[in-house]
Amino acid sequence: MKRIAIVMAMLGVCVLCYGQEKPAAQSTAPAGQAATPPGKRPPQAKTQPEFDAYKAAIALTDAAAQEKAADDFALKFPESELRVVLYKMVMQKYQMANNADKMLEMGQKALSFDGDDPEALVSVAQVLTERTRDGDLDKDQKLAEAKKDAERALVTVDTDVPTAGYPPEKIDMYKRYTRSEAYAILGTLATNSEKYADAEANLRKSIEVFPEQVDPVAVLRLAIALDKQNKTAEALKYANQAVDLTKDHPETAAGKAARAEQDRLTKLNSGTAPGSAAATPK
Repeated sequence: MKRIAIVMAMLGVCVLCYGQEKPAAQSTAPAGQAATPPGKRPPQAKTQPEFDAYKAAIALTDAAAQEKAADDFALKFPESELRVVLYKMVMQKYQMANNADKMLEMGQKALSFDGDDPEALVSVAQVLTERTRDGDLDKDQKLAEAKKDAERALVTVDTDVPTAGYPPEKIDMYKRYTRSEAYAILGTLATNSEKYADAEANLRKSIEVFPEQVDPVAVLRLAIALDKQNKTAEALKYANQAVDLTKDHPETAAGKAARAEQDRLTKLNSGTAPGSAAATPK
């Protein structure tokens, strides 16, 4: 996920230590306002040794060391609810290190313990979407898994996110962020399949559901999806937005592609030769 720091800042992992389980607090939403739906109970250690081993593992800062600790923990406590938590932490570390292969591996391990975890679903779906190539022998299988995982995350984000003990506004922000990422993945998959109307619909949802920090790549891809449908005036509006969002880093792949698309659409709208749409960054 491109905006992983947002997730880490918004919603840490709530873990109850041995013997401290409490009933979930009732929502106190104002009259007329929908209450936050109850989520899954936070993962809990069953014994003090299990909790102590978990604390020792999460204290590690090196990704490889934490991965080994997670593997050791899973072997020692094969029924622990905290296995998925540890592998998600390692997944985040590998993402911050820009190691997509290990991020995918850790996400898939997390899903082997909890196939409905929305964060792991979105992370796995994103890597599969962005890293699968036309020449891959298992291309269709990978992309089908990415689509299935992104669609599943849109369901489980409302049922499998712990809510007890968190401010409702943080829960709401986390859920909208997760939906934004899932819709962006579906939009990218549709773009790559040349289903531009579907891409437009999903990319619009991705942008609209989380306006706090708009993803410039999603905006650029929306511009291209509109361009491919000959909606050039609106496409130019989003290309201009993508350029503005990348103004601090114009040298990046997204920045260069946004400027190429803006230039193409500007010429097209002025009646000059259209050329071809810019390729979106991978």
